[in-house]
Amino acid sequence: MIFHSLDFIAFFAIMLIAYWRLPLRAQNVLLLVGSYLFYGWVHPWWPVLLCVTTLVDYWAARRIFELAPARRSPILAPRAPTPDPRRKAWLWSSLAANLGLLGFYKYFDFFVANVAAAGAALGWHMSPLVLGLALPAGISFYTFQSMSYTIDVYRGHAPARTNFIDVAAFVSFFPHLVAGPIMRATNLLPQVEQERRFDVAAVRGATVLIVWGFFKKLVIADNVGVIANKVFALQQPDFYVLWAGVFAFAIQIYADFSAYTDIARGVAKCYGFDLIKNFERPYLAAGPADFWHRWNISLSTWFRDYVYIPLGGSRRGPWRVGANLMMTFLASGIWHGASWNYVLWGAYHGLLLVLARGFSAVRMPAMLRPLRMLAMFALTCVGWLMFRETEMQQLLADFQLSPAASTALDRDAGLYLCGLTLLYSLPLWIHDVCEEFVRLEVSAPVAQAVACGVMFAVILVMRSQTALNFIYFAF
Repeated sequence: MIFHSLDFIAFFAIMLIAYWRLPLRAQNVLLLVGSYLFYGWVHPWWPVLLCVTTLVDYWAARRIFELAPARRSPILAPRAPTPDPRRKAWLWSSLAANLGLLGFYKYFDFFVANVAAAGAALGWHMSPLVLGLALPAGISFYTFQSMSYTIDVYRGHAPARTNFIDVAAFVSFFPHLVAGPIMRATNLLPQVEQERRFDVAAVRGATVLIVWGFFKKLVIADNVGVIANKVFALQQPDFYVLWAGVFAFAIQIYADFSAYTDIARGVAKCYGFDLIKNFERPYLAAGPADFWHRWNISLSTWFRDYVYIPLGGSRRGPWRVGANLMMTFLASGIWHGASWNYVLWGAYHGLLLVLARGFSAVRMPAMLRPLRMLAMFALTCVGWLMFRETEMQQLLADFQLSPAASTALDRDAGLYLCGLTLLYSLPLWIHDVCEEFVRLEVSAPVAQAVACGVMFAVILVMRSQTALNFIYFAF
């Protein structure tokens, strides 16, 4: 079930009316049932995997918490109690079950195909067992969210919950289930447990978020997505046309992904929940570290807290820090998909961060910030070419293209596509620039109504006739 469908609109309306007529406990039960219905709408077996993940982490977290050493007075117990090794065993059981399930569905075919290719290169002829399993939507997101709950309990950052309904509602909460943001137990679980009251002002703000999300998806992302798809479908693209397509894809993936987040946050607000903001104007970043503080924030902070810091973070020497960054971003690339282009994309961004860290002592004048933002956007677009082009041979050919081989007609075609992309994305650029430098907020009810009315009218007139799915549904 996707947000921009009549099925979802009917589901959302019925759920919302019933939800606010129920007490807290019944609300959570309805959220759980509704979330499983939402997730299993197209593939009824997907909720089974979601339930398995939830059960594993529910019991693992409980056992980890129960086996935690009791907190005692330092006077009565001057020595710290010896940690129970069973706690770590339960943690590793949770990680193995979650990553095993994710790896089986997402990486099994990729692994056996590459093993077979390596064997063929050595003269061994093997027939790989390719299962061709359909990747369950959102499995990468809810697996990481559920795992973080168990890890936080192990670290003592959160207590284990005994109410299974609350934990299951936390893991399966439908607005952000399929494409994030990835919420932490310390943030979302207390909201599940506490009483929620209907707030008219919150619903007004939520409506603006939802309509703005639909605008970004249907008017911006889907229209420029048509441009990007046609360019990347070319067998031998020209230099200018190719990079116009990369520019279109850069706008598409930002508008598309942030649109899902905005709709998810707006829908969650209607139910009394606050989800974190997952994007902070990433294309106005002035450097690699700044970009990752703004792009897919929930995933970036997840890898920071659960991969980068445990590896040693920034506490070691420069070589170790560089290695930690590279390993973290390689893991991030692998998380995105079972394809070498994602590994290359992760390595590329890791290398950018390592290089930027090496030049961090160089202070740049504030007046150069616009040039730094432009340079970072260009570097990001290079990464998006790696992300979008799944065939490594074609990717190599793309990087070998030269503007010298282009004709004036090719150049004009590229400029036309760039201009068309810029025209479609102009509202997004204006919004981000105003939010970054002016800090405008639409809070007055009349202004909110006018903004929603204008956006809705533009959606009716300019929405793409080609319906595209949300890009991150594939991850």
